[in-house]
Amino acid sequence: LALELNQVIIPTYGTVPDQQNLHTPEWVDFDDKTDSLFFKDGQRRIDFVLVYEDESKKMTHKRSGRKKQKRKRQVYESNLINNGLHLEATRSVLDEKLIFVKVHAPWEVLCTYAEVMHIKLPLQHNDLKTRDSAFNWFSRFFRVDENIIKPEQEFFTAPFQKEHLSNFYIQDKDTFFNPATRSRIVHFILSRVEYARKNNVKKFGINKLLDTGIYKAAFPLHDSSFGHPSTDPNCPSERYLLYREWAHPKNIFKLQPLDFIRKYYGEKIGIYFAWLGFYTNMLTVAAVVGVGCFLYGCLTKNNCTWSQEVCDPNIGGNIIMCPQCDKVCTYWNLNITCESSKKLCIFDSFGTLVFAVFMGIWVTFFLEFWKRRQAELEYEWDTVEFLEQEEQVRPEYEARCTHVVMNEITQQEEHVPYTACGKCVRMTFCTSAIFFWILLIIASVVGIIVYRLSVFLVFSAKLSQHISGTEAIRKYLTPQTATSVTASLISFVVIMILNIIYEKVAILITDFELPRTQTDYENSLTTKMFLFQFVNYYSSCFYIAFFKGKFVGHPGSPVYWLGKYRNEECDPGGCLLELTTQLAIIVGGKAIWNNIQEVLLPLLKNLIGRYSAASRSEKVVARWEHDYHLQPIGKLGLFYEYLEMVIQFGFVTLFVASFPLAPLLALINNMLEIRLDAWKLTTQFRRMVPQKAQDIGAWQPILQGIAILAVVTNAMIIAFTSDMIPRLVYYWSFSVPPYGSHSSHTMEGYINSTLSVFNISDFKNASKPLSPWFRNQVTCRQV
Repeated sequence: LALELNQVIIPTYGTVPDQQNLHTPEWVDFDDKTDSLFFKDGQRRIDFVLVYEDESKKMTHKRSGRKKQKRKRQVYESNLINNGLHLEATRSVLDEKLIFVKVHAPWEVLCTYAEVMHIKLPLQHNDLKTRDSAFNWFSRFFRVDENIIKPEQEFFTAPFQKEHLSNFYIQDKDTFFNPATRSRIVHFILSRVEYARKNNVKKFGINKLLDTGIYKAAFPLHDSSFGHPSTDPNCPSERYLLYREWAHPKNIFKLQPLDFIRKYYGEKIGIYFAWLGFYTNMLTVAAVVGVGCFLYGCLTKNNCTWSQEVCDPNIGGNIIMCPQCDKVCTYWNLNITCESSKKLCIFDSFGTLVFAVFMGIWVTFFLEFWKRRQAELEYEWDTVEFLEQEEQVRPEYEARCTHVVMNEITQQEEHVPYTACGKCVRMTFCTSAIFFWILLIIASVVGIIVYRLSVFLVFSAKLSQHISGTEAIRKYLTPQTATSVTASLISFVVIMILNIIYEKVAILITDFELPRTQTDYENSLTTKMFLFQFVNYYSSCFYIAFFKGKFVGHPGSPVYWLGKYRNEECDPGGCLLELTTQLAIIVGGKAIWNNIQEVLLPLLKNLIGRYSAASRSEKVVARWEHDYHLQPIGKLGLFYEYLEMVIQFGFVTLFVASFPLAPLLALINNMLEIRLDAWKLTTQFRRMVPQKAQDIGAWQPILQGIAILAVVTNAMIIAFTSDMIPRLVYYWSFSVPPYGSHSSHTMEGYINSTLSVFNISDFKNASKPLSPWFRNQVTCRQV
């Protein structure tokens, strides 16, 4: 194959030409080839599609505004052509207002920008032998059939250089750059080409044009329909294969074709699904152990001596407890907490202690094994030196580089967007904004606490009156339970509302910071969003686990919040069951909400769009028009998918001592999540611009931080929230002489020994209950 460059392309990204010098796209009619991925000549491949609404048919009142938009678009398209791209315009079949501009990058442009972007391309076949894993014989039952999705050929690669063109493995110029790489190169050009200049300030990039509505969409094409293979015999129909062998629900127990996902969507998507699959596989072990500990609790709850004493009419029925609020609350019998004590025996057992220790070990193994797997993928996908060699500066950063500074290391002048003083001002502003929003979340948590304290008074005074005739309900619907459930539901709603608001705030703050590269941008945004989400999701759980019921004083001298609300107490068995309730509501509600938001909404939007399009016309529609009616993936891509899973990881590890079934629920959710995410990408969303990624980025140190904190929180839950340690101390020390009267170690008498005695004559007038005393007793009991 004779290799040469017929044209020298210089990446200038254009200027603003005169009206007479504007270049325009070629105009053609649709040729009824619905699966075609080429220009009308059948030779030039479509690498990107731009969509705009014809300015002459826009329903706007300002004619001058339409003219300005048209001028910017024409300048932009002219500069694209000046940069060597080929453009072909076609009017929509279904909506005559829409124009589709197809973009093709010829060989010379691809070579030029491949060198600019330091893209690694194949030199020769990799002839190094690899050693198969010992588990390959077992995993072959779950792998995708290699006759359907063939394994990718491995090559030695190097950053592309035009002067060494003959050294690269080029069998065909049309296939040397695969579709993902071609789209990536074209998007690089689209993001940097200028379209206007005002006061000597350049305006450029497809993102700005999309934000201002000049273009309605910009996306690379899917190669076929997901429901059937392409009618073009030369098309590999990779989207169809991905749907059939990966995204379809029948594949829920199959391993993912990661190399094929990476080939079609790029390394960034591939590394996400590799991490999610690895995390799900590791959850299998944790789920088995968690279910075992839960079953142990279920099997031993009937032998739970302290719970039997609570439920015994002669023991718990005769123990009169002090009121839990001032005046309106009355005295109550301990045995009304019988049902909650039985449930607590399941979750607060010896198995829970074992499981908490196991999870501390599991999370360490998970992170270390993932590092190993990630290193393997870096080698296999050739991204080891990506950050140093290939990653480009963000165009938004380049445009602001107006200041010149001296690099202390290279002793060369460099252009930067702000001075040291300007950087200090930006960092101060951003840090202040972040702390303000965190304080706002803490304020919302305080509001929930005040709600709990005030509503508990109401439930204590009114609930027993309204349900007194229904004994079955009264056993379960105690004031503590009603307060806990309603507060958890309100907390969940507040969390979701604050999420929506802070998402926009975090993006604005990060844009103002102006990070240098896309990785820096995503890492900065990730840190802000997770810091917010951490406080937002976990603050209520931390309050229940470590603060509720710890600073209540005693009936004669209770502790008050804000000088008005008496601090709430835990059940006699502790706050562990309430923490379990809080976790179940937040985790369950979050999973339902996310599935509605991520699956049902795009599905409904697409169904509405297809129905309205079908009602207008039954004509043959091109591939680019089919893809236009799919949903855009969003600027942040998989950010929210990562965030959802990392928040889940926090719930699975931080508070697992109170909820051993959390890994099982996470496992079931993740098995569905993998296929739902795959289904969304292949059927409901436009194809993403393929992006390189070396690892999971800022999520790695976040996971490590959660793992360290998990060991601490679970130890503290066992020590302070659970009654495990007091029960063990009583069993081994206080149940036998010299402290106890039993001849052998036992849990009998534990409840009576843990409750303190309070003389009702010591009540102050401010807290003395209004209800009369009964049974001629002069004392009540307090936890």
